[in-house]
Amino acid sequence: MKKLLTGLVLTFGLAGLAQAADPSAGEEIAQNQCVSCHGQNGVEPLQPNYARLAGLGEDYLFKQLRDIKSGDRNVAAMMGIVANLDKQDMRNLAAYFNEQEMPRGEADSEKVDAGKSLYRGGDLSRDVAACIACHGPKGLGNEPAGYPRLSGQSAEYVVKSLKDYRSGDRVYDEQSQIMGDIASKLTDNEMQAVAEYVEGLY
Repeated sequence: MKKLLTGLVLTFGLAGLAQAADPSAGEEIAQNQCVSCHGQNGVEPLQPNYARLAGLGEDYLFKQLRDIKSGDRNVAAMMGIVANLDKQDMRNLAAYFNEQEMPRGEADSEKVDAGKSLYRGGDLSRDVAACIACHGPKGLGNEPAGYPRLSGQSAEYVVKSLKDYRSGDRVYDEQSQIMGDIASKLTDNEMQAVAEYVEGLY
């Protein structure tokens, strides 16, 4: 019995080691697969409506890669890339991007007040929850809960994401349903205002 328990401890210990993320291995994948769209270190994407990946949160990034690979989240441009990644590759990639530093963005001064109001207070009259509840006062997200960092994210990408949530294109699980419900109540102008605010939020 003692030998059996020792064997189980060793087995589960080795399994745990196998799951540990390796950012350096993730960097190699990023340089070969991701840089052409998301830019060096995931900081400055080729197109402004592509995500800045730097510092978004390791668990969040891993979940997005996994969901895209499974087809739960539909991102056609990513399907060919994630198809060749196994779970360990995705963990490594998420760990690498999470270690990178998100650049400082700038908010549109004409829209920042409206964006701040929605971000920090929501709109109780329409049952619109405040962004701060999940993404934090500085937009740094909530890693244990899997909510991503928003601070510094490009406004164009945030607008695209909110529109995808509103249309239902990005609603497929409990967390995305929360965003779908919020986005369904926002106008295009409100989306733009919130997006501008979070790009410059620090």
